[in-house]
Amino acid sequence: MSPADFLIWRFRQIISMNASLGYGIRSILIIQMKYIGDVTLTSALTRNLRLAYPQASVTMLCAPGLKQFIVAQGIADVAIGFQSGGRGRTLGKRLTDYYAVISALRGQKFDLSIELTDTKTSRIMHRLTGAPLRVGFDPPERPFKFWEIQMANVLAAPFGHGGSHYLYRYLSPLGALGLAVQDPTPRLQPTKIAQEECARLLSQSGLAKKSYVAVHAGAGSEGRCWPPQHFAAVIDEVYAKTGLRSLLVGGPDERPVAQSIVETATSPVASVVGKASLEVLVASLAEAAIFLGNDSGPMHVAASVGTPAVGLFGMQSPDLWGPFVVPNKTLRPSLPCPCIAPGVCKEYNPGAVYCVQRLQVAEVAEATLDLIGEVRKSAHSGMPAAS
Repeated sequence: MSPADFLIWRFRQIISMNASLGYGIRSILIIQMKYIGDVTLTSALTRNLRLAYPQASVTMLCAPGLKQFIVAQGIADVAIGFQSGGRGRTLGKRLTDYYAVISALRGQKFDLSIELTDTKTSRIMHRLTGAPLRVGFDPPERPFKFWEIQMANVLAAPFGHGGSHYLYRYLSPLGALGLAVQDPTPRLQPTKIAQEECARLLSQSGLAKKSYVAVHAGAGSEGRCWPPQHFAAVIDEVYAKTGLRSLLVGGPDERPVAQSIVETATSPVASVVGKASLEVLVASLAEAAIFLGNDSGPMHVAASVGTPAVGLFGMQSPDLWGPFVVPNKTLRPSLPCPCIAPGVCKEYNPGAVYCVQRLQVAEVAEATLDLIGEVRKSAHSGMPAAS
């Protein structure tokens, strides 16, 4: 064993001993500046950290729009919003923002920081937080350039710990810290206030609990979106064969897609797109009979509240990003495929290809109806019987 290997081995021994006794770790920082789906998966990591370090407070550095959601769901005790991209800000403004957030983080004197975003910016910020224990992926998802150095001093397995699903990548820091994964399942819980608002919205739409399909037709990128007219066709077939109506969910920027579905469908379709907060989205998905949607954050939120899901995928593999644990159906066109968007698809970017649009209405409708049938057979589904 080389001197460097011995130091790493001894270091992990000390970490493991401290972890088992709960000593020394009083303040933890999680750097997770990605999307709602990533934050939902990260909830499993923070829950396991709380089990290992019950006296520690957890802070998350996140996208600004997720601060309230993260705290309301108990994913972290404190959430600090930070916009890492340019988005119209001048260089001076960006530098000012960087300085302010790094100063705030350094002032909290974290004992442990875990960097999950895995970008050049987040790695640098990770080092500048000053935490004595800094967990990062090695090698990172985006390889280091020749001038870059590893900013973490505790190294986590890069491709997950315990399974192929991306969730296990976010759980991997536990292994690097010498901690066992006590519960790998992401779980969210609707708040009382969100449940009350959800009940109001459902009442306005004439919907009862477990009597509707929650449909999310948006995604983080255009390439992951199945066409709205196809969703409308499936919605109509589900209503005709099961009597279940559909409730469209999504953010304000997805209103045009929702409107297109409402105008195309011949069956009654309700929509809360752009009307509900992320906390209310959790409650709405928890009350749904099943979820139908693209490979996106709401699919993971639905799974985290135990709602069976139908997920539509393109180049992205369901094995990596599918609904976790809950009964589900995932559909993906055969690959490699004849490109339906030559000159537009970016072959090496799963979010910028249009493969999902090759899925046929008939196969999606069949999978959705099959899942509804399976759920109806469950003694505790709460779903009304077929009409």
